[in-house]
Amino acid sequence: MAEERFDIYDEAMNPIGTAARSETHKHGYWHRSFHCWLTRRVEGRPVVVFQQRQLCKDTNPGSFDITAAGHLTAGETIRDAARELEEELGILADFDQLVPLGQIREEAEGLVGGVTFIDREVSDVFALVCELPLSEFRLQTEEVAGIYEADIADMIKLWEGTTDELTVHGMKLAGEAAADAQGLVPDTCVIRADQFVPRESSYYIDIMKQLAQLT
Repeated sequence: MAEERFDIYDEAMNPIGTAARSETHKHGYWHRSFHCWLTRRVEGRPVVVFQQRQLCKDTNPGSFDITAAGHLTAGETIRDAARELEEELGILADFDQLVPLGQIREEAEGLVGGVTFIDREVSDVFALVCELPLSEFRLQTEEVAGIYEADIADMIKLWEGTTDELTVHGMKLAGEAAADAQGLVPDTCVIRADQFVPRESSYYIDIMKQLAQLT
């Protein structure tokens, strides 16, 4: 399979060409990405849905993350990037259903499998109110290991540091013998703030507060 190519930018986000994904992360070229957080109400309480990244990912493997997110490939617009919802989660949604939550600029460095990455992204952030139960999601096996949900109020406490850990419920990919038609089995795990993709706590707190107003 051909490697993804991204439009790349200078510090001021002026276009400077395209580069393969590996080169983009090797040299730290600025590029664009799409974030979408899913939310709904469960027994009257607003909850947020989040994913666990696969261990094979080239950045932040195994970390908990935004419900659906991805890079814009070369030539794509942010509207086109809404495809990530269907690709990663099996959810069909029109771009016009998404609620814009703002734009963030992030820089991160790390080491995965002995390879250093430099990730510089400008991300447009959205929300989607989705009543679909987690058992009906269809996860992209190369990208997503599991999908979970938690009360937004509890998640805010986690990032504020007033709660050290939370017990959350969700669904994870499993072997065919144990899985349902979507390849999923129920899962319960204990999560901590440091298990999420590293970002400023203020990013997560602000997003949670915005999501709580939508349902």
